[in-house]
Amino acid sequence: MSTLAAVRPITRPAAPARFDLAQLGPNWYAAVMGTAILGNGAAVLPVRPPGLVGFGEVMWALALAALLVLAAARLVHLTRHRDAARAQLLDNPATAVFYGCPPMALLAVGLGTLLLGSRVIGTGPAVAVDAVLWSVGTVYALAVAAGIPYLMITRHRVSALEANPTWLLPVVAPLVASACGPALVPHLPAGLPQEAMLYGCWALFGVGLPATLVLLPVVFTGLVHSKLPALALTPSLFLVLGPLGQSVSAVHQLADAARPVLPALAPAMLALAELYGVAVIGAAMLWLAVALAANLRARRAGMRFAMTWWAYTFPVGTCVTGAAALARHTGFGGFTALAAGLYVLLAAAWAAAATGTAAGLASGRLLGR
Repeated sequence: MSTLAAVRPITRPAAPARFDLAQLGPNWYAAVMGTAILGNGAAVLPVRPPGLVGFGEVMWALALAALLVLAAARLVHLTRHRDAARAQLLDNPATAVFYGCPPMALLAVGLGTLLLGSRVIGTGPAVAVDAVLWSVGTVYALAVAAGIPYLMITRHRVSALEANPTWLLPVVAPLVASACGPALVPHLPAGLPQEAMLYGCWALFGVGLPATLVLLPVVFTGLVHSKLPALALTPSLFLVLGPLGQSVSAVHQLADAARPVLPALAPAMLALAELYGVAVIGAAMLWLAVALAANLRARRAGMRFAMTWWAYTFPVGTCVTGAAALARHTGFGGFTALAAGLYVLLAAAWAAAATGTAAGLASGRLLGR
């Protein structure tokens, strides 16, 4: 999918359209990410209304199915439309940053398989699937986190004064890997394998967080200087929440995994997780208010559905998992309420994005020609 196709509002075609996989871009993995995080959030939410876990299982199954279908479609795209794929990555910096989405989709579905799918397919198969998806997703995430900045430096014509939140996508992927990996630690042999996994996840955290801290001022400068180039890009403001919420989730998952593996370090890790988590969730909620206000303004100005609406989902979902982890570790009811409220917002955002996408696909207004 071209950049314009990724952000343009949907308009009615003059003639019936058919699917054109030449337009399929990596931004479509955002739909898998948003669906997976809706299921994963249900698994970790500190409140348990009836049917929540079953709903999460349905979302996991839907995300897994969407991942398989999309992976097959992308394979066709990469083999039959090589010039378009090359242009997306090498020649168009606006679409290249969306290569951060595929690894995050793999990682989110993998975690959901362990958290939710184990009740359906059994623990052993769930661990195996998650191990494969986490391994592939992590290698992919590291390649993207290094490769896209390299292309920005050596090939892409970009200006820091025109930076926007999509620039964060490649560097968030290692943070997602660091947050998803600790769930596999208890399923590894005791001793060196568990320690290596835990230290590796901390290293991934160290890859993603500094890169995010470097990019956030650049993104804010670009937003202040140049604004967003299109109304349909306004949902991308929510992407700033992604590294914030994901980093909070990561430090808490790492602290939990450290208790049986690195008992000497576990108390310090837990203290760091709580202090860091409270501070960063506070910053995330401030930005959420800014992003909500900007999007309400855009809606009043006539912003219609575009695939960028999926930016409402995964970033909010990371804040759900971060707030849920804070509630679990601190016992403070305010974080429980925050996690529940954010989950309601996430569900509403997913419903809006999924409805718009389904309508666009059914009518041929997405991926049609």
